[in-house]
Amino acid sequence: MTISYDDFLKVDIRVGRIVAAEPFPEARKPAYRLRVDFGPGIGEKRSSAQITRHYRPEDLVGRQVLAVVNFPPRQIGPVRSEVLVLGVPDAEGEVVLIGPGHEVPLGGRLF
Repeated sequence: MTISYDDFLKVDIRVGRIVAAEPFPEARKPAYRLRVDFGPGIGEKRSSAQITRHYRPEDLVGRQVLAVVNFPPRQIGPVRSEVLVLGVPDAEGEVVLIGPGHEVPLGGRLF
């Protein structure tokens, strides 16, 4: 399926910094609860992510990631997920987070 550039612009993907990560034992699949700071204007948002294979909570804090910030909130068990943190699958299908290759200002929009 081909989309227009205007369709792409509807998806608001921003850079944020993980400020908190903790186990999410209530999730059906192993996951973490995350708090991600997108800087002034967007602020701090909550999410959950099935990223336990490659990451430990203490290693996630401080990491910059990309996330979709304009999806409606979604209830995942007891967690209200406000953003979708982005990743791609490795060879075994486990999530590898997507983030900038260099430190960038929080809230920057992907283009």
